[in-house]
Amino acid sequence: MSERMTMIRQRLNATLAPEHLDIRDDSHLHRGHAGAAGGGGHFHVRITSSRFAAQTALQRHRQVYAALADMMPREIHALSIEAHAPEERSSPPGAASP
Repeated sequence: MSERMTMIRQRLNATLAPEHLDIRDDSHLHRGHAGAAGGGGHFHVRITSSRFAAQTALQRHRQVYAALADMMPREIHALSIEAHAPEERSSPPGAASP
C-alpha cells in the first residue's frame, strides 16, 4: 500500500469510523494528465459508515472531502467516492438487487 493510501485510510478511519473501507489508486490510468504531472494522485474510495445515515450523497461526499482536505490538491488530485450507510450495503458491490 502506498504512503498516500495509508494517509487516506488513517484520516477516514479517524474521522468517519467506517465499517467498510476500500481505497484504490487509479493514478496509473491518468499518466500524462495535468494533475498527475503536478504529483497529485487519482483515487477511488468506497466507504460505509453509520455517520452517513439519513444524509444525502452531497453531505456524505463533503464529509469525506473534509477528512482529506489537507491532502488536496498536493497529494490527491482527483477523488471518486462511493459513500454508503450500513443499511445500504447489505449486498456486495455490483450484485443485483432482489
